Amino acid sequence: MAQFDDIQPGAELPALTVPVTVALVTGGAIATRDYFPGHHDLEAARALGSPHIFMNILTTNGLVQRFVEDWAGPQARLCDLKIKLGMPNYPGDTMTLTGAVTDKRASDRTVEVTLKGANSMGHHVTGTVRVCLP
Repeated sequence: MAQFDDIQPGAELPALTVPVTVALVTGGAIATRDYFPGHHDLEAARALGSPHIFMNILTTNGLVQRFVEDWAGPQARLCDLKIKLGMPNYPGDTMTLTGAVTDKRASDRTVEVTLKGANSMGHHVTGTVRVCLP
């Protein structure tokens, strides 16, 4: 569990490796009520020019949140989350999330984590998360 007084800019978060599976992609889409065929129908995804179904942004957002919350602990509060998608996440690949603290503000006891999630094709997600720490 991260404590504000103990964290300094440059502190690295433990990496999180996420196997990208059909169940993760389709389950994430269904859980977020995203019924776009490219997230669950292989033939529809191929008709769009994609080699396989692909992860939606809300699933990615949830994985980013998990990555930061696993490090920060249950008493932390996410204040702001900004992400940008890059390469798609396809089943059969693996995404590894990495990040580091890049800012610390005593005025509101927050730190900013800059992160990226990479798969075999490059960066799937990049972004920042501001976290209020105990």
